[in-house]
Amino acid sequence: MRALFLLMLLSVSAAAAPTQIPVFVAGQDGYHTFRIPSVIVTPKGTVLAFAEARKNGRGDAGNIDLVLKRSTDGGKSWGPLETVWDDAANTCGNPCPVIDAKTGIIHLLLTHNLGKDTEAKIVAGTSEKPRTVWISTSADDGQTWTKPREISKDVTKPGWTWYATGPGVGIQLKSGRLLIPCDSKSDLGKVRESHVIFSDDGGKTWQLGGVVGPHCNECQAVELADGRVMLNIRTYRNNNRRLVSISKDGGKTFTEPKEDSALIEPVCQASILRLPGEGILFSNPASTKREKMTLRLSEDEGATWKHSRELFAGPSAYSCLTVLPNGDIGCLYERGSKSAYDEIAFAIVPQGWVKGK
Repeated sequence: MRALFLLMLLSVSAAAAPTQIPVFVAGQDGYHTFRIPSVIVTPKGTVLAFAEARKNGRGDAGNIDLVLKRSTDGGKSWGPLETVWDDAANTCGNPCPVIDAKTGIIHLLLTHNLGKDTEAKIVAGTSEKPRTVWISTSADDGQTWTKPREISKDVTKPGWTWYATGPGVGIQLKSGRLLIPCDSKSDLGKVRESHVIFSDDGGKTWQLGGVVGPHCNECQAVELADGRVMLNIRTYRNNNRRLVSISKDGGKTFTEPKEDSALIEPVCQASILRLPGEGILFSNPASTKREKMTLRLSEDEGATWKHSRELFAGPSAYSCLTVLPNGDIGCLYERGSKSAYDEIAFAIVPQGWVKGK
């Protein structure tokens, strides 16, 4: 009887474990490396996984296309690679989608630069052309996308050189505002700041919101229960802890960023997401190295992180969280056995797993 009981416990434990599926694998589909994961679930329940497809190497510049894969069964299986934006040998990347709940339209914010213009040249102001900001939309569940249009002049400040949308996802506030977290560099890279851009007219026009610094970088946003917006920020303050900044006016201004001592990081992108009925979910490599992809859950609006579980022990880096149609958690993240950039995998995490249930 005891043996049977233990077997039943093991079966329950195995059934409750996350399922992990490789989605973008280095060396496949004609690309050297896939990086910068982003994932959303459409109103129809389709899971859209975006990534940068880097043609000839791992670098952040060069021939990079923006691609996606679709899943109609909650991330269990994935369709073929589809191209959203391929501009010859140039760089198309930093996917950051947001869905307007009123219209169902998917707004995909992106960045672009010449493939021959490296980040170092762009930051130094010696590139042939600047880094620019673009948007593409889909009104048919992500099956087709409009030709990207540039919005740089509306969402940049003089002196900004390097610019990144996301990476990750944007959010829609209770007010209906579409909000995209971003970051920039200026003064030859000495100044690193985070900021948001937003739209109050369903994505037709965009404007610059609050700017946060110094030593801030890639960020993600979540709306708190009281309507405030919290930015969770990658930093270069050399203390290996995430920064947090708060807005009380829908992203127009932000408080001075403060460290969250509980959120260790190796200077890397991370993801944050409201989990309906549960609290706020967070994912990142919880280490001073890019390893140990970990999910954390806060039940007090990000003040503390009571629950934590390691999703993958090996090399890992960027991640993006979503809520699947059945209420499970989806985590699209970079991982590998030798390198964090061997593949981008999708983890289907059962409800309650982060709490140890």
